[in-house]
Amino acid sequence: MNITVKDVMVSPVLVIDAGSTVRVAAEYMSLKEVGSLVVQDEEHTVGIITERDLINRIIVDKKDPDETLVKDIMSEPPVIAVPSLSIDDAVRVMFQYKIKKLIVVEGEGEKRRLVGIVTLTDIARVNPALMLLLKDLFGEEPPPERFRKTMEYYIV
Repeated sequence: MNITVKDVMVSPVLVIDAGSTVRVAAEYMSLKEVGSLVVQDEEHTVGIITERDLINRIIVDKKDPDETLVKDIMSEPPVIAVPSLSIDDAVRVMFQYKIKKLIVVEGEGEKRRLVGIVTLTDIARVNPALMLLLKDLFGEEPPPERFRKTMEYYIV
């Protein structure tokens, strides 16, 4: 059986408006106990804000979270997947872009709509062997710390 992104994605997705302050985003992430929020501008998905963005672009850069808008620190453009994508291919996309989360959408253009989010951890839970694929993709290159932790946890 070929496992797809649809089989492991989380839905519905927590979203935040691009014009919200970073403090509002951080408080919402804390309240919901999540590590990221999908960023929307009106009905369009325009990016993602992660804990890593908060650390690197607010704390390290010493920006004021009450004055900084989500759209100014989010990761963009969003890297997307379709529900029918195999989780093997999802891991390859994550490797290619050095990310751990894919935004899942259906439709094209104006009809595109957000349907879920899938993380490297979601995939590792259902198929830990894919962490070996990720290890092979990195080859001799040491994986970034954020990948290494997940890979080591699931590789026996």
